[in-house]
Amino acid sequence: MFFCSISGEPPQDPVISSKSGQVYERRLILKYINDNGTDPLTGEKLEESDLLTVKANPKTAPPRPPAATSTPALLHMLQNEWDAVVLELFALKQQNNSTRQELSYALYAQDAASRVIARLIRERDAAREALANVQATMGIAPASGAAEDVEMAEENGTQEGALPKEIPGYTSTAEVKTFAAMHTIPSLHSASPAGMTSLAVSRLNPSQFLTGGNDKIVQLYDRSTDKVLASLKGHTKKVNHVAFREHEGESTLILSAGADKIAKIWAHDSASSEYIPKATIRTHKGELTGLVVHPTNSIFALSSLDKTYSLHELSNFTQVYRSAPGEDAFTSLAIHPDGALLALGTSSSKIQICDVRSGNIAASITPPDASPFTINSISFSENGYHLLAPDSPSSVAIWDLRKMKTAHTISLGEGFKVNKVLYDYSAQYLGVAGSEGIHMFAHKSWDELVRFEEAGDVSDIVFGEQGKEIWATSGREVRIWGLPA
Repeated sequence: MFFCSISGEPPQDPVISSKSGQVYERRLILKYINDNGTDPLTGEKLEESDLLTVKANPKTAPPRPPAATSTPALLHMLQNEWDAVVLELFALKQQNNSTRQELSYALYAQDAASRVIARLIRERDAAREALANVQATMGIAPASGAAEDVEMAEENGTQEGALPKEIPGYTSTAEVKTFAAMHTIPSLHSASPAGMTSLAVSRLNPSQFLTGGNDKIVQLYDRSTDKVLASLKGHTKKVNHVAFREHEGESTLILSAGADKIAKIWAHDSASSEYIPKATIRTHKGELTGLVVHPTNSIFALSSLDKTYSLHELSNFTQVYRSAPGEDAFTSLAIHPDGALLALGTSSSKIQICDVRSGNIAASITPPDASPFTINSISFSENGYHLLAPDSPSSVAIWDLRKMKTAHTISLGEGFKVNKVLYDYSAQYLGVAGSEGIHMFAHKSWDELVRFEEAGDVSDIVFGEQGKEIWATSGREVRIWGLPA
């Protein structure tokens, strides 16, 4: 074995001086020659041409460094290699879990699309059958090609025609202008602490509705009989949000999310006709600020002041995803009609739009020149093109998601404090509820259609079936406006 006469270590590229016969590391002796031009040991004049390359055969691996020749050093090296293997395995597990989640969300999206297609096919077939019956009754021969599908043409070169301007039987903006007070349900929930925070109306039984209150109770009420059907307890602080999960062939679920950091789920028992507790979700470490049911009715989402949001199965109530903590606390939540996006309001006036499938932030919206405030309510239009949200405590903005910019801003006055914003199903009009009642505006023209200042401080609003009614919670009352008789 050779040793470099300069470093005293085995050389990687050994050379021999023809003048002194000493062995050197090539890079070291070349540097010395460039600096001094002599042999480092004899002092004789030395040039690069005087160096002879040592050709060892067979080529052997370089010896281990002195630090790796003892048993403790070898154990340390093995430990480092083991740690590297474990870290790589952990990274692979994370990647595999991420891939599984993306696959799961893709399956949910596919299931949602399949359900929508199946529903549209059923409606199309029912319409064809009804048309055929009417034609047979009137003795009209069916037009040729009437049973064939037609392609939907785009209006004005855009996709604004994806939803019809007027849905048959749906309340028009002109009719909304004539809305008047129809019914008031007083004395709901406890008088101390008084007040309701949230409202949900049943889709399958429009006379039944849910309310969440400051008294920690979720109430199910039947408007047709003016009776409380159920008072559901379990929260230790006020209830912030309530929702129905109604799906054909499955029992109805009641969901709630509270300031006590938990979400509760009750299921309807057909045998006893009562709602029994099914699950309690304790995922989050902060107050829950949002609760939405996915369009597929198979999962639901929660948002929290702990700066995270989560997704949960409705079949077995297990968690399928929880986001990493963000920069700001989440203060509101809405889901896109196609189920692929979540919009999350924050305490810093920013709106994050997240991809449900990957969990990544798809976009971030911040009102221009706005001082920080809490976004306490968000709503997507039914066609998915627009997002309605406050852009200050007393005004709202309509964001065009195709261009990611504000389409219009509506100021409600300095004394108005926005509590809830909501698009109707047809995306023809929108409602803003707050400290001075309810304001209704037409979409696109932004004209104010009607206002209900007699409601006072309104915490939540819901549109009734076919947009024929507006429901609102104010204090301990549920107020309903609609078309005059």
